[in-house]
Amino acid sequence: MKRFLLIGTTIAGLLAGSASAWSADKILNASYDVARELFADVNKGYIAAHPGVTIDQSHAGTSKQARAIVEGLEADVVTFNQITDIDFLVKNGFVSDDWQNDFANKSSPFYSLPSFLVRAGNPKGIKDWNDLVRDDVKVIFPNPKTSGNARYTYLAATAYAKEAFNNDPAKVAEFVTKIFDNVPVFDTGGRASTTTFVEREIGDVLITFESETTGIRKEFGEDKFESVTPSVSLLAEFPVAIVDKVVDKRDSREFAKSYLDFLYTPEGQKIAAEHGNRVNDEAVAAEFKDKFPEIRLVTVEDVFGGWPKVQEEHFASGGLLDQIFGER
Repeated sequence: MKRFLLIGTTIAGLLAGSASAWSADKILNASYDVARELFADVNKGYIAAHPGVTIDQSHAGTSKQARAIVEGLEADVVTFNQITDIDFLVKNGFVSDDWQNDFANKSSPFYSLPSFLVRAGNPKGIKDWNDLVRDDVKVIFPNPKTSGNARYTYLAATAYAKEAFNNDPAKVAEFVTKIFDNVPVFDTGGRASTTTFVEREIGDVLITFESETTGIRKEFGEDKFESVTPSVSLLAEFPVAIVDKVVDKRDSREFAKSYLDFLYTPEGQKIAAEHGNRVNDEAVAAEFKDKFPEIRLVTVEDVFGGWPKVQEEHFASGGLLDQIFGER
């Protein structure tokens, strides 16, 4: 099953003698756990226009990736799913503090949202976040302490509860804690949770990025799984950045920038859309409009006051996330 064999890819240009004019002809892209197939195709598209170069891939939960870079993983670029993990690199001197100004849309070439995947026929009748607190529903998503994917799930569920319970902190905490209580196993990353749900057949609903639900149905059969779009979800931006400390050492900045620029081209946007991501290019978005259900998206800024506040209140040691885990 190719989705699970594609653990890491090295894709090289095939045209002999077509060496890059750049100082470096090889870069490493450190990316999030469920983006293997997306960047395999991105790399093919990029190399077709830039033969003679090599793009290596590394995939894991983005928090794990960020720590690995600080500890020595020489990634030239990061294509993450959480701003806080790039900010971690900023604090450790690996990425410039104005990285969001380097590329369009605050350096987020495409986006997604936490969505649901259920088994054929939706036997538990799962339609929205409130169904996830039922005693008869087992929920699958990874550990928010290691997975940016799961942190979006946690925040989306919290945003729903804030609306449902008029920002009553006790009721919001009770709601989210109940969802966590219904998770039989916390995997470290999104792809491991996909394996738990799809191959091990554990759980009634998988919560993951909408792009991942699209890929699962394409790979394993639309007759086996159904996508369920909740009434509201959280905008999940996928930020990218050049790792300055690495590209300056390897003299690979020009290659790294060209690679990330490619994600914003019509071709790069089309590849992203084909893999279930929502894109900002208006023409490409219009082409794929029928594949993306309408949904009301809220933002971290509007609901939680921005990522710095989220980090301090929810994800810091002893924060609200730790309290919810402590109550399990």
